[in-house]
Parts: sequence; structure tokens; C-alpha cells
Amino acid sequence: MKIFLKYCTYIIVVFFGLLFSYAAFSKAMDFKDFQVELAQSPLLSAYAGVISYVVIILELLVVGLLCFNRTRILGLYASFGLMVAFTVYIYLILNYSDFVPCSCGGILEKMSWDEHFIFNGVCVFFALITGIFMGKKRAHGWSRIAAAALIAVFSAGSMVALFLSSEYIMKKENNFTRRFPHHPIMEDRTYDLKVNSYYFAGISGNTIYLGNPSTPFRILRMDYSLQKVDTLDLAPATNHRFSNITYTVQNGMLYAHDGAVPVIYSSPVDSLAKPLREISSKDIYFDQLAAVSPQQFLLRVKDAESERTSIGCLTVGKPAVVKIHSTSLTTKADGGFDADGELVYDKETGIPFYLFYYRNQILKFNKDGLLKGQMKTIDTVVEASLKVLTLPDGRKKLAEPPLLVNRNMTVHSGLIFNESGLMGRHESRTQWKKNAVVDIYTTSPAGYWGSMYVQHRGKHRLSRMLVTDTYFFVLSGDEIVRYRFAQTLTEQFIKRGSRKPF
Repeated sequence: MKIFLKYCTYIIVVFFGLLFSYAAFSKAMDFKDFQVELAQSPLLSAYAGVISYVVIILELLVVGLLCFNRTRILGLYASFGLMVAFTVYIYLILNYSDFVPCSCGGILEKMSWDEHFIFNGVCVFFALITGIFMGKKRAHGWSRIAAAALIAVFSAGSMVALFLSSEYIMKKENNFTRRFPHHPIMEDRTYDLKVNSYYFAGISGNTIYLGNPSTPFRILRMDYSLQKVDTLDLAPATNHRFSNITYTVQNGMLYAHDGAVPVIYSSPVDSLAKPLREISSKDIYFDQLAAVSPQQFLLRVKDAESERTSIGCLTVGKPAVVKIHSTSLTTKADGGFDADGELVYDKETGIPFYLFYYRNQILKFNKDGLLKGQMKTIDTVVEASLKVLTLPDGRKKLAEPPLLVNRNMTVHSGLIFNESGLMGRHESRTQWKKNAVVDIYTTSPAGYWGSMYVQHRGKHRLSRMLVTDTYFFVLSGDEIVRYRFAQTLTEQFIKRGSRKPF
């Protein structure tokens, strides 16, 4: 019996030696990929750089301890501690993670996460039993069990502490490390629009509306299936020297607006055959509009004297009521370049947001245009990097292309979708050449959720986004592409009336 136990012990020691040797060397051989995998972990993303080195060093240290008789017991206890940490990590992934990533590589790459959990649990058991058995000549049974318990508590506690700390850093104090949940979207349909100049005007019911500046009095209407497509001709009820008439569709209403005139029209989407009714004219100049209600609009306006850009509120009627709040979008009198960005409105939660192109700031307003809060994107660009040239006639222009932090944005049911212009830590340059990267932020509580790749269509990249409860629509070149959301993402949407955004 003693000989049998001796051989079993020897086999287990060799097993752990080979297991950790293979694990360490496979990680070291593909170190960059290993760091990227850790960066995508929903639990350890914030510490990917440090942990990538620590794990390999610990695994090699355990192998060294197992190689010598005098340190073998210590090596088995160290094996036990590492396997406890790995097992707790998998348990947290399966039960407390926002999403379950792909299985890790190496010898265990064919296993599912549940199979990994069972395999690690078996390894924990054998490391514990073998360590206690080998140490029986050197210590009493209670002391060996107490030592194993302390090791287990330390390993499990360390992993839980890393998880909690990493989650806080990723969602609140991100160091620009992205994580990519497993397949958050799946492409399932496309439609050829023939031209590449369309933009999303909005949705009403299960119908998408697209405008085109090349045909300013004609819009495209299609259902979510992208199979039923109609072209609608629109006619404003009054005549103006239009500069850039744009359409916004929301809650069953279509709004046509041109802030350079300035004028706003409206019509129910089921009455577009009739002339569009003028509801505002010469009330306030603007360059962006968000429809808060059929009578109230938030506008991006510019004060020519101060050269600062602000959010204004227009309530249509006789007389119209205009309010321009003192809170400015720009921190510099630079011609408004610092304030470049997009005004977006979440109709499900009733919250307007403003996202900047050249800095990592997101502003939240109420329906009257008063600033109520702010959050940040995960990049580290706090201040816009701009070089502004003043021409002899007083006009200002950019002397060189600015650092584009955020490309375009949309919001739906408490989630902000932001196409980023910057590569994060531990990311593949090859993937950046093939895909656009869309970062997703929650607003209740405010924080970073994850990112997703949106593949380029040949030479064309994502140009516009539109989000519904089920689908993610993209304009890319002359195509509209429909992606279906995974459940891990749709579970993050705020249901109407259930929570208040930050």
C-alpha cells in the first residue's frame, strides 16, 4: 500500500510539473496573445499587464519547487493555491461576470468553462490530498489542514479582491483597456442602397427612415427586415432658401429642420403625403437638433460674439420661447472647434447627451437643456488637441487635422454606443485595420460595459449607427447592414421607467 501511494504521489507531482511547465511556456511563446486574452477578461482586464508576468513567474516557480525533494511539499501547496485561484476565477466568470469570454487557449482550449471548472476542482483535490499525505511526517494533521485552509482563503480572497478592484477600475477609472465580450452582435442581413450618402433619420414603430442630402426632399422608408422599401417625396408647406435640410424621426413624428434658415417643420409619419407643417421660423439659429417633444427641442447654438457653443431650448408656439443656458460646451474661444461633437437623445429614458469628438467627455442634460451630470469615455484625452489658425478676415480654421477621439455616437435605452478613434492597450493593430471599434457605456450606473468590432465592408468603414431593442443597424459605404444583439448586451438596456440614468 505504501508503495502504491508513493507511486501515486510521484505521478501527481509529475502531472503538476508538466501542467505548469506547459502552461508557462505556452503563455511565454505567445505572450502578446496572452496579454490580449487577459485584457478581454471581464474580471482581470485592468491588471492584464501585471498579471501576465506574475502568472508565468508563479507557474515556473511552482515547477522549480516540484523538481526537488526538499521543496516538493511546498510546491504541492503552491500548486494547490494556484489551482484554487484559477477555480475561483472560473466560478466568478460563470456567476458574476457581465459576459462569458471565449475559453482559454493551450492544452485546455477544447474545454468549456464548466468543464474547466470541474477539471480545476479535481486538480485542487489531488494537490490538497497529496500535499497533506507527503507532509504527514513533518507536521501534525491539524496543522497541515490549517495551512491548506489558510492557503485556500488567501488564494480565493486574492482573486475576489482582484475582481472587485478590476471591475471598479474598468467601469469607473479605466486605464484605457478595452474588453470585448464574446460575439455581442451577429450579422444577419444587408441591403444595397446604391449610393453612400444616406444617414439615419430615425425609427418609428418597426420602420427605419433614412435621409440623403443629395435628395433633400426625398426620404427612404424600410422595415426592420430590410425587404420592404419605399421612397417618399416630401414637400414643405412654406418656401425658404434652404441650406441643409435634415430629417429627424421620433415617436411617430417626422421633423424637417434647417438651422441656417432657421426653420423647423413637423408631420406625423403616417401623413407624409401632405405638406410638412411649419412650426418654427426665424426663432433661433442652430446646427444640431434633438426633439424632446413635438413642441420642445434642444439645439446646439453658437454665440458669434463669444465664439462659444452652447445648448439651447426652443419651445414652439406663439410666441416661441427660447432659452440659452450659460453652461458652454467649449472651454476656449477657438471658433467652436473644441465643442465639436453630437447631440443625441434617448427617447426611452428621456435623457439628452452630448458627446465630444476631440475629448473624453459625455454631458447629460435635462429636457430643458440644463446640465445635470457628466461621465467620460475610457480614453485618456481630457483636453482637445487643436491647432487653430486665425485668417486675416478674422475667420478661424484648423491648421492641421485634430486628434479624433470619438467618431460617431448613438444612444438607446440607457446604453451609449460610441465609435472610438483611438486604439487601447493590448489591442491588435491588425484588427483595427479590419474593423471599427464601438465602445458601449451604461448610464445606470454610469460606466464602461465593453466594446465590439464592426467589420469594414471592403474599403468602407462604419459611417452611421442606429440601435433598437433587438438590432444594431449600420451604414457602411452604400450598404445598410443589420446585426442581431446577443442577450448579454440586450440585458443591459434600461426598460422604460425601471431605472434613472446617472
